[in-house]
Amino acid sequence: MTTVSLTVNGQSVTADVDPRTLLVQFLRDNLRLTGTHVGCDTSQCGACVVHLNGQAVKSCTVLAVQANASVVTTIEGIADGGELHPMQAAFREHHGLQCGFCTPGMIMSAIDIVNRKGNALDEQTIRAELEGNLCRCTGYHNIVKAVAAGARGMAQEPLSQAAE
Repeated sequence: MTTVSLTVNGQSVTADVDPRTLLVQFLRDNLRLTGTHVGCDTSQCGACVVHLNGQAVKSCTVLAVQANASVVTTIEGIADGGELHPMQAAFREHHGLQCGFCTPGMIMSAIDIVNRKGNALDEQTIRAELEGNLCRCTGYHNIVKAVAAGARGMAQEPLSQAAE
C-alpha cells in the first residue's frame, strides 16, 4: 500500500491505496464521489474527466499515486452551495443531456475548454474540443448549445469561481 494525500473539491484527503489504483477508482471507491463515471475502460469516452491541478484529465488514465500532492476537482465540487456552476445550469437549461451518463465528463471538459479558449466559442471549436467525449444518446446539438451558453455564463461569474 502507498499513502496518497491530495485536495479533492477543496478538502484534504489522505488514504492508503494499492499503487495500481486509478484516480477514478480512488474517487469513486475510496471517497464515494460517484459523479465521475467509468464508461469504457479504454480512455475513449471522457465520462471520467476531472480537473487535476486545473486541467482536464481522464481519471481512468491517471494513477492515484500520480495525483499525490495535487488538487482534484470533480463534478461534485463545481457548484457553489446550492447554486449550480454556470456550465451545469446551461446543460440543464439547454437540454444538453439525455440519459446523463456522459454529462459530468462533458461539463468538466467544457469548463476546461472555456478556461483554455475563452468565453466566445463557436460551434466548430466546441465540437473539435469535445472529440474526446462520447455521448451515445444525442447528436451533440444541444450539448454544443449548452457549452456555448455555459461559456457565456462563465463570463458573468465572479473571478474567484471562474478560476475554479
